[in-house]
Amino acid sequence: MSQRPDHRQAPVLEALAAYHQRGELSFTPPGHKQARGTDPEVRRLLGDAVFHSDVLASGGLDDRRTRGRVLERAEALMADAVHAAHTFFSTCGSSLSVKAAILSVAGPHEKLLIGRDAHKSVVSGLIVSGVRPVWVEPQWDRERHLAHPPAPAAYEAAFAAHPDSRGALVTSPTPYGATADLRALAEICHARGKPLVVDEAWGAHLPFHPDLPGWAMDAGADVCVTSIHKMGSGLEQGSVFHLGGDLVDPAVLASRADLLGTTSPSVLLYAGMDGWRRQMKLHGRALLGAALDRAAEVRAAIDAIDGLHVHGRADFRGPGLGTSGYRAADRLRERYGVDAHLADHRRISTQLTHADDASTTQPLLTALRALAAEAPTLGSGPEVAVPAPEQLRLEQVMLPRDAYFGPVEDVPVAEAAGRVTAEMLTPYPPGIPAALPGERLTAPLPHYLRTGIAAGMNLPDAVDTSLRTVRVVAE
Repeated sequence: MSQRPDHRQAPVLEALAAYHQRGELSFTPPGHKQARGTDPEVRRLLGDAVFHSDVLASGGLDDRRTRGRVLERAEALMADAVHAAHTFFSTCGSSLSVKAAILSVAGPHEKLLIGRDAHKSVVSGLIVSGVRPVWVEPQWDRERHLAHPPAPAAYEAAFAAHPDSRGALVTSPTPYGATADLRALAEICHARGKPLVVDEAWGAHLPFHPDLPGWAMDAGADVCVTSIHKMGSGLEQGSVFHLGGDLVDPAVLASRADLLGTTSPSVLLYAGMDGWRRQMKLHGRALLGAALDRAAEVRAAIDAIDGLHVHGRADFRGPGLGTSGYRAADRLRERYGVDAHLADHRRISTQLTHADDASTTQPLLTALRALAAEAPTLGSGPEVAVPAPEQLRLEQVMLPRDAYFGPVEDVPVAEAAGRVTAEMLTPYPPGIPAALPGERLTAPLPHYLRTGIAAGMNLPDAVDTSLRTVRVVAE
């Protein structure tokens, strides 16, 4: 942009308003034709505004040759807002964006250093691409059964052992809120002329308040993937990926995204991302400052509830209610209409954003106080046999792609130890595979997952979600 960007603008929203003002008559998809053909009950439930904003991106929002540069201008404003050189909008979620990032850095059979706490979408990218992962161990909290991002020294050692690696990928923040030392990781990568990719799906808000952790572009990352719908106020599936430096060609990144993405992008999602950028650039510091203050108040109030404790920097422990996170989350939803973001065998996670206020936090606190009082009626539930970190780590003996697409068979779980898995086994959320295609199973891993399922764990990726059988590479 030749002049200082005007962040009061929202090119997608403005083009959408102009489209309606012109009263254009569409003989193109979408076939509902501005809600006129939509089922009346759907119109009543969703409202007409959804359908009125559902227009073609080219030949609707913009002309057929996109000469209005509507999307290009919106992406340029987003890039400026977060200190990136280039930004690309995606309407297929960060699951697609991270695949495009992987494909822009490494190709089939080439190595990529990846933190083993990566999301299932990263593993899907490995299956699609044929990239050979070099796994970097997270920093394990053995007592609390948590994995934090790998230390910079772990990436340094991985590069030393695999100097032919094409780059590195790290997840930061994690679904549990821990962040990596991104600046140190970027320096390690750049000293070797290799790019750093950051899966920062949970960090959309980070650039907009100084009291939040530093974010990927400011730390020197080369590609950063961000979900606007998670900690921002975009719609589900709204994602952006940002590019900095000169180690990744923007044309290559755009081409890889085009290879995977839809040819029918949702203008609704574009509009949500464009409006969120404007909101954050104009008002983000005040909104997020208020959210931080509110979060501190809610954390203090939860800490005051007998048996509950909020994980924090200094003290990561709490006395506990004597029940599982699965049972606590189910009780909160079924009895109090409160949905927790994440539940595991030991804890629940509730997400606060700039959209919360007393009308949401007070019912949350009321439900948590009631939960604490009712805890004895919940019972402890079945015990989950979580292995030690070294037992969780499986040997990668085949490329994920080869194991996934090769000959397979289903075997009883009791016979799975020693076999090479051909599927992802992913407790969800948070969606980090406990086992992935090409890894050799050991006895503790299926036992952990089976006891987890009995306690309330969700394992949606497995062919047999009850894990009576496991899909493995045929011998």
